[in-house]
Amino acid sequence: MAALAVLFTVFSSANAFAQEAAAAATAKPVDMGPVHKNAIFYVLMFLLLCLFIAIVGKALKVYELTRETQGKPEGINWNTVNAVIFALFLIVGLYGVYWEYSVHGRMISHMHEAASEHGQRIDEMFKLTLVITTIVFILTHIVLFAFAYFYRASDKRKAYYYPHNNTIEKIWTIVPALVLTLLVLKGFLTWRSIFYKVEDPKNRAINIEVTSSQFLWEIRYPGADAIVGKKNYKLITATNSLGIDFTDKNSLDDLMAEEIVIPVNKPVRFILTSKDVIHSFYMPHFRVQLNTVPGMTSYFEFTPTITTEDMKAKLNDPKFNYILLCAKICGANHFNMQKNVRVVSEKEYQEWLTKQTPYLTNDLRKAFKLPVPVEAAPAAEQAPADTAATAAKVALDVNNQLALKK
Repeated sequence: MAALAVLFTVFSSANAFAQEAAAAATAKPVDMGPVHKNAIFYVLMFLLLCLFIAIVGKALKVYELTRETQGKPEGINWNTVNAVIFALFLIVGLYGVYWEYSVHGRMISHMHEAASEHGQRIDEMFKLTLVITTIVFILTHIVLFAFAYFYRASDKRKAYYYPHNNTIEKIWTIVPALVLTLLVLKGFLTWRSIFYKVEDPKNRAINIEVTSSQFLWEIRYPGADAIVGKKNYKLITATNSLGIDFTDKNSLDDLMAEEIVIPVNKPVRFILTSKDVIHSFYMPHFRVQLNTVPGMTSYFEFTPTITTEDMKAKLNDPKFNYILLCAKICGANHFNMQKNVRVVSEKEYQEWLTKQTPYLTNDLRKAFKLPVPVEAAPAAEQAPADTAATAAKVALDVNNQLALKK
């Protein structure tokens, strides 16, 4: 009876296993994509790797203790193993440097030409620093790993006690100090040439105010007076989003724009402010980056040297555009903080400027008790002569401007 019971149990188990196998064969394949995207999956893989290394280590430890209890000599020379591992690290590391320069180094060798005067100096400083630090990095690591390999511990020799050498101390103190001093001085002079400019009365910079907020840029150009008017955060309302102070007459003719347009070979001075959090005014093609900080006004002046059309021809990219980005992670929609930037001729710039919208609207005039311009009469009621209509329009504009400036 016992034998029959065993046979029945084996038969039942085999039958159940066959049914499960058949069901698995007809089932749809499991999509492992979500599993591989889960962080827990990689954490478990890391823990399994650690467990595997620990098991191998324990096995080797048991092997060493077994040889020791049997009175046999050490089976594995760990000093040699560590030295070989150091040598392998050196080879892999040097190959990594070669790979990094051959793959990502193209970003440097094929980096877009700087489209500003100061950008060329920044590129020179960057490349010089990179060359010097790369040479030092490679040489010091070759010496470091070579010493670890050739001077590993050995029973066949005794270490030489060499505690101090004044000459070596002077060399590795003075040489790095001189190199770093030259790099710091070059960086300081480059920075000073960008932020401390002598104003040329014959070629004054164009002032453009850029105000950052989550998650947009607001751009204000000066009017005919070439001066951007004052603003005060206490004056911010639903209609006066920038808090412009219209008691300052320089604010009356300011213009708003949806893009940044600047003339080539003409100095441009950006006035940078923020309404909420820290943002970063970043125009990579011009090598321009500066934080915009709430409660503080920052300035960045540069001269663009390549028009948008010329850069399209240089890059052979008809869709190319200069761009303004935010280089600070300022919130969930940080990636939306983008503005097109166009570099054009002086003539194109002046034509574009005449098409921009004044910031001062009729609603703001009423709120600040400023005169509201009288609308011109319909064309059918005007004098038929073009000269008479033009004269009337000029007279109307003059009267409005005189009323605003009083």
